[in-house]
Amino acid sequence: MIEEIITMAQTLGHVDDSQRPVLEVLCRVAAEEMTGRLREGVAPEDCGAAFVLGCAWVALAGLAGGQYSGGTEFTAGSVTIREEDCGQARERSAALRLQGETVLGPYLKDRGFLFRGVEG
Repeated sequence: MIEEIITMAQTLGHVDDSQRPVLEVLCRVAAEEMTGRLREGVAPEDCGAAFVLGCAWVALAGLAGGQYSGGTEFTAGSVTIREEDCGQARERSAALRLQGETVLGPYLKDRGFLFRGVEG
């Protein structure tokens, strides 16, 4: 299944072969993370294509978060000053992760919200 996730991520993200080693690691980590977040009794195979697609998006989020996304750079002699605009990379990474989690949403454990009964 890991090979399917890698292939899907490479296709969706238009990732070139030079980035493939990093993408492979990110895909393995995404698969482990998402497997750990599945509801009790649900296996990755039970999710069908949603697991492959969701993990691919999560892996691409990691790749996007680690990329230099522009900004300004000034060099004077041997000194370089760089101001990175990492806001775009952060936003893209968050959007890709959300997309992956949304695809897998029906299979994931609930997070962050809980109803509790209060006797009156």
